[in-house]
Amino acid sequence: MKKFIARFRLIRTGLLLTIAIVAISCSKPEQSELDLSGVWNFSMDEQDAGVNDKWFAKDLSDTIVLPGSMTSNAKGNPVGYDTKFTGNSWKEYADGKSWYDDPNYKPYLSDDEFLYPFWLIADYYYTGAAWYQKEIEIPENWEGQDVELYLERCHWETRVWVNNDYVGMNNALGVPHRYNIGSELQPGKNRITICVDNRVKEIKVGDDAHSVSDNTQSNWNGIVGDIKLIRKDDLSVADVQIFPDVKNKSIRVEIGIKNETGGAQTGKLKLSAKSTSVDSPQKLSKKSTEFELNSTSKTITVIYPMGDDVRLWDEFNPNLYELTVELNSGSYKDEHIETFGMRDFRTEGKSFVINDRPVFLRGTLECAIFPKTGFPPTEVKPWERIIKICKAHGLNHIRFHSWCPPKAAFEAADKLGFYYQVEVSAWATIGDGAPIDKWIYDESERMVAEYGNHPSFCMMPYGNEPSGKNHREYLTDFVKFWKAKDTRRVYTTAAGWPIIPESDYHNVHSGTRIQGWNQNLNSIINSQAPRSDYDWEKTVAKLTAPMVSHEIGQWCVYPNFKEIPKYDGVLKATNFKIFKRSLEAHGMLDLADSFLKASGKLQALCYKADIEAALRTKGFGGFQLLDLHDFPGQGTALVGVLDPFWDEKGYISPEEFSQFCNETVPLARFKKMIFTSDEKVECEIEVAHYGEKELQSVVPSWQIVDAKGDVVKKGQLTETNISWGNCQKLGSISENINVESAAKYQLQLTIAGFINTWDFWVYPTELPKIEDDILVVSSLNKAAIATLEKGGKVLLTTKKGSIKEGKGGEVAVGFSSIFWNTAWTNGQQPHTLGILCNPEHPALADFPTEYHSNWQWWDAMSHSNAISLEDFEIKPEPIVRIIDDWVTNRNLALIFEAKVGKGKLVMAGVDLQSDLETRPEARQLLYSLKSYMSGEKFDPQTELPLNEIESLFLK
Repeated sequence: MKKFIARFRLIRTGLLLTIAIVAISCSKPEQSELDLSGVWNFSMDEQDAGVNDKWFAKDLSDTIVLPGSMTSNAKGNPVGYDTKFTGNSWKEYADGKSWYDDPNYKPYLSDDEFLYPFWLIADYYYTGAAWYQKEIEIPENWEGQDVELYLERCHWETRVWVNNDYVGMNNALGVPHRYNIGSELQPGKNRITICVDNRVKEIKVGDDAHSVSDNTQSNWNGIVGDIKLIRKDDLSVADVQIFPDVKNKSIRVEIGIKNETGGAQTGKLKLSAKSTSVDSPQKLSKKSTEFELNSTSKTITVIYPMGDDVRLWDEFNPNLYELTVELNSGSYKDEHIETFGMRDFRTEGKSFVINDRPVFLRGTLECAIFPKTGFPPTEVKPWERIIKICKAHGLNHIRFHSWCPPKAAFEAADKLGFYYQVEVSAWATIGDGAPIDKWIYDESERMVAEYGNHPSFCMMPYGNEPSGKNHREYLTDFVKFWKAKDTRRVYTTAAGWPIIPESDYHNVHSGTRIQGWNQNLNSIINSQAPRSDYDWEKTVAKLTAPMVSHEIGQWCVYPNFKEIPKYDGVLKATNFKIFKRSLEAHGMLDLADSFLKASGKLQALCYKADIEAALRTKGFGGFQLLDLHDFPGQGTALVGVLDPFWDEKGYISPEEFSQFCNETVPLARFKKMIFTSDEKVECEIEVAHYGEKELQSVVPSWQIVDAKGDVVKKGQLTETNISWGNCQKLGSISENINVESAAKYQLQLTIAGFINTWDFWVYPTELPKIEDDILVVSSLNKAAIATLEKGGKVLLTTKKGSIKEGKGGEVAVGFSSIFWNTAWTNGQQPHTLGILCNPEHPALADFPTEYHSNWQWWDAMSHSNAISLEDFEIKPEPIVRIIDDWVTNRNLALIFEAKVGKGKLVMAGVDLQSDLETRPEARQLLYSLKSYMSGEKFDPQTELPLNEIESLFLK
């Protein structure tokens, strides 16, 4: 309240006296918030004695800076072999053995630095109770007022004391912790003590849940974001929930009023909305309503018209509004502002729709990966950066795997137009009556109350991959509960499973990946010849709701050791140090960058195949990648085309990635990618279109270019209109490409400005005969030995499975990259990351190739053994190298050459003799090797003893 004093001045103007009254304010505006960030007193409570010993009544001995965590303040115990991390080890070791006995790690561990292979670690670690304490000064006019202690993001459980009095406990993971402490405060000095406990106790969300796990953000202890006291009037607006009604151009506003006055109150609520657009502001008319309260709280419902020119929110037009709710009741006044978007996100048959326009979800995961801090950012800018990067790669969706992000993440997505699947912070055993069952309901209600107005909050399951004998029944009730309670988003049981008819959509993996968990070498990409005509229509045929494929991809790439210096914050990549030392010990550190780029090209190829299969599937709802950026936990899963900092790795650009992942994607269904010159190159052309508008009078065009980029064929398809949806047939291409020598080509397809490309190969039907004296064998038989002893030439092409374990026979070679990783999956196959070669090597002159794997290598990799060069005293430089897993870093060859005795040898781990009539790639590779061996350039420099070659084979 303003106080005024009147000052009188007598002004003589002739005979007239004028009295001027000047009102002067003598007080500052009343303070409504106190910022509590800064230095706090602190103490670890390793013995869990703080409550019994009344630490809240004592001065804590240490200090810490908040917002922050113990690890960001270098608090805790030095990390080491005795550290008990939060996270399960899925790797199985023999009894009495542990990871540090593993010969893949043990030689590279350090006495002066603790190194850990399975996830990022901090220098310090702590789980348990920790105490935070601060002396604060409370203004006199706050006495007797309603005051909230606001802690934006705590990890995890908090208990609060004010002036030695216990206030309460909060164990929310995804929303701020709020405490009403007004009755405990007094004018002047006060002491607030907070005990933060980051242990997983009776609420077992799961040690691998990304809300708490050391696999991802780390199981930190602390408080981040806003830490403040908020003074509120005794009569105030406590909550505003906004329910858009796009069809009727209105919103239903549920206004919660809190009454702490002790008596009945009447007053008026005034609602006014305006657009947040600076360029084209829009202000709507005000609406008022009377209210009457006879109790401490009440919810008032108001229907507010949005006008005829309502602006809708979606990924293309993220129009936002601000709704201001003013409360006026005599001396009590309050104002509450909420941002919202007018959108209707729902399902229609097997499709998602937003504002009656179909949506195809192109998503990635965010698994709480923040190496710099070890906890998620609470500022908007970092989240805007992440979303802009995702959009540049053609995505429109993020799934938050078993955690809920802070308010800033929602604000960024609202502003930029991005769809979120947000989960209730669990990866758990549920439905068996444990405390987690009730906590999930409580936490989900807290999340919706806190973030429910954000238009980006579109989807909600309980969490990730549930277990428990009653989980299906429990999740059926969970879905039914939320569908009845709040229609602003769609609901499903869980990410992963189960499928139930009550779900609005399904988020599962079975039958929706080109490589599934434990499929090993039996997956589509590893067991079926290259093609691009398969889809998942059989998987979704019987479903009546949209299917979003769960965690597709998981394609690994070799580590980027140049990334190590970027870990200059809380979390360190000591796993990379182990892998780098291993590579160096195996004599290949100079190949690290080449391994990264070559395996990266294969990884990108695998992601393209996965994503296009989803886009080709009729009745599909979308996909969620695991992941666009690396997942540095669970054994080190280097599955991203971006690193954990969302930076590019240098082998695929956002522009290249978005060719096959975008709002509009041209698609070609090739029945095969390898042709001979007597065959027509054929494919069916279609498009998946989910852009802002349907397309009119589109003329699709195509061209086939050779390896030099020269156009060899081109054409146009029939002019057409393109509606929303996928599997829209546009025509076909059927062309003869006659070649005298093997050649790589690329189909480039352009539709309405969007381009996509596919590599294919054409080999001669008949190959010239090579007049030579080369002996081709599949084993080192007597004839081969005799030929070498006489100074002859031997091409040794091995049958699959003929190499002994320890010499490469233990290596499962597939075409694809490693799925997830081998360390955390007990050696799931394949074990390799593609090939690395010099495409200019004369041995490959008639087998066109890049330096990395492409589809023409599928046949070779599917009929091959890895040949280990580890035990060779002198190691030849392979003509074609197999890139091994970064855990083992074996020196592996697919093809190498050597002098053996007086003769010359080329050894190929590939079977180049079986079924050649059906294997044009094998015929061509055999021809290329023989052509090389028959020429003058065949002059191996490395000499190998015969017994080293003999030692490779099974007896």
